[in-house]
Amino acid sequence: MPLKKNERLFVKVTRESLPQVKDKYPFLYLERGRLEIDDSSVKWIDSEGNVVPLPIATINTLLLGPGTSVTHDAVRTLAAANCSLCWVGEDSLLFYAAGFVPTSNTRNMRHQLEVAADPVLSLEVARRMFSKRFKAADVKDKTLKELMGMEGYRVRELYAQKAQEYKIMWKGRSFEPGNFELGDITNQVLTSANAALYGILCSALHSLGYSPHMGFIHSGSPLPFVYDVADLYKEYLCIDLAFSMTRELAGSYDKYTVADEFRRRVLSSDLLGNLAEDVNFVLGVKRARRTSK
Repeated sequence: MPLKKNERLFVKVTRESLPQVKDKYPFLYLERGRLEIDDSSVKWIDSEGNVVPLPIATINTLLLGPGTSVTHDAVRTLAAANCSLCWVGEDSLLFYAAGFVPTSNTRNMRHQLEVAADPVLSLEVARRMFSKRFKAADVKDKTLKELMGMEGYRVRELYAQKAQEYKIMWKGRSFEPGNFELGDITNQVLTSANAALYGILCSALHSLGYSPHMGFIHSGSPLPFVYDVADLYKEYLCIDLAFSMTRELAGSYDKYTVADEFRRRVLSSDLLGNLAEDVNFVLGVKRARRTSK
């Protein structure tokens, strides 16, 4: 069944849509409302005045979207329950900041750090990442430099393939920070879709107890692990999206149309459902760890 226009990545939080006590949720998204305390428990008051008690013991992270506010007592109670906070844009398509919970279990982050600090294990992670993207290639003996060379060639070929498939004139990837409007439509959609993907992944990786700052392929940037993981999903969510929409936009970039299609693709590919399993695989985690508790 096709998704409706403007369908959201996250459903509105109600009593009926809350996770059950038996479940462990990596994160819950909230927008346009207020977090307060009621008899030492956290309650969510939405923009329509509905009050929803939140089972914060079952939630790893609350993602606070536009129009949210939170009281000091609510933050204190969340911290005591090891439930962290992230401040994000609508549907977590932008990531702004994350709160640090001093009592949280750092199991996943410790594993990530141990693997990143070991040259042999770190290269194995990089190979597993490439193996998910190069299904037919044998990467077991490849160095990181060779893998990155393969990726550069693959991306250039993918751009050319998509340009031919959608009959789009393509002059190459071009992005000048601070001058978004100077790019052509395809580059503008690529830039915005990449940014949205980074926002979702940054929030989700925080929620899963991993650090966005410890990467295995990318380096020299604030969020290398986000960029590492993003490459697992860019072909469909960003590159194919950009070329397929270039003709539809007819020379005029429309951020709402792009956002709607990006959300539809995130939902149809079940990005949020697959992310934990994919990250655990590339990091060599033997069993799923959807929560850091």
